[in-house]
Amino acid sequence: MSPEGVVTIRIQGESDPVEVGTLELARFSNPAGLRAIGDNLYEQSDSSGEPTLAPPGEDGVGLVRQGYLEASNVDVVQEMVSLISSQRAYELNSKMVTTAEEMLQIANNLKR
Repeated sequence: MSPEGVVTIRIQGESDPVEVGTLELARFSNPAGLRAIGDNLYEQSDSSGEPTLAPPGEDGVGLVRQGYLEASNVDVVQEMVSLISSQRAYELNSKMVTTAEEMLQIANNLKR
């Protein structure tokens, strides 16, 4: 398969590949409105709008890459460090609020 979506096969005994079809990519005006149907599959819904179909590489819809895996754009280690830092900051803020409340209680008791 080519990056432009042309699907070819090799027939045993022939040297040249044979074109059997072309893939089209769909773009939606509201991709968040697509309905999840499981196994990473989505279907069109009323809120997603009508699809705009185009061959790969045209109208800015991107290219098709055969044999590639989509990589995550998240660094798991960095996100865990950020999560732990945020959790510690929350704990410190919580202790600060508790200490401030205790100090106010002591101040109120001194007035009495």
